[in-house]
Amino acid sequence: MKITYYLEILSSWCHYTEPVWAELKRRYAGRVEFDWKIALMRPEDFPASRAQCDWFYRRSGGTVMHTPYMLNSGWFDPSLQGHYEAAGVVAEAGRELGVTDDRIRLALTQAGLREGRKIGDAAVAIAVAAKAGKLDARKLRRAASLPAVRARVDASTAEFYAHQINQRPAFVLTDAIGDKAVFSGLVRIEPLAATIEAMLSDSAAYAAHAAHHGKPPAT
Repeated sequence: MKITYYLEILSSWCHYTEPVWAELKRRYAGRVEFDWKIALMRPEDFPASRAQCDWFYRRSGGTVMHTPYMLNSGWFDPSLQGHYEAAGVVAEAGRELGVTDDRIRLALTQAGLREGRKIGDAAVAIAVAAKAGKLDARKLRRAASLPAVRARVDASTAEFYAHQINQRPAFVLTDAIGDKAVFSGLVRIEPLAATIEAMLSDSAAYAAHAAHHGKPPAT
């Protein structure tokens, strides 16, 4: 089976769910295929000010998640008017250059949400990503400017919305027998792990039946 994680680099909720993603990958290594895709937030989805952003962080981190730290709203840049696509595009550009794991996007999130660096600026995002992925910054800059890279980001964002969801993180679970489960906005491991177990069990049952009885009769 496969689980696809749709994320926005600057989403606080995606930041909070990263330990869940890491634990799922550890727990189901070799049994589940894991992939992540960028799902850009719309400009109007971002906070309108640093004060508003801090209010959201106090709610999500302090009231809901009880984190021992508060996220840093220093990444907020009013001059961008909600257009922070650079971070997601740079993360995808890293994959274009062969860094397909989580290193680059986690470094970008750390730089933005914990350190307050303005990763909405492509130059800042490229510097962070190049260091994390041990990539040549010039090559990464060229990759980030490729129309094909931006097209993949736009396509994965459209794919996210095609599931009729709008909250990140989002997880789409599929298996070989055609089942699909969609979670949008959940940041706890329990529902995800329970669903993975159920889908693995059902897939194993189908495989056992096929081994004993073969393909169904034609008529």
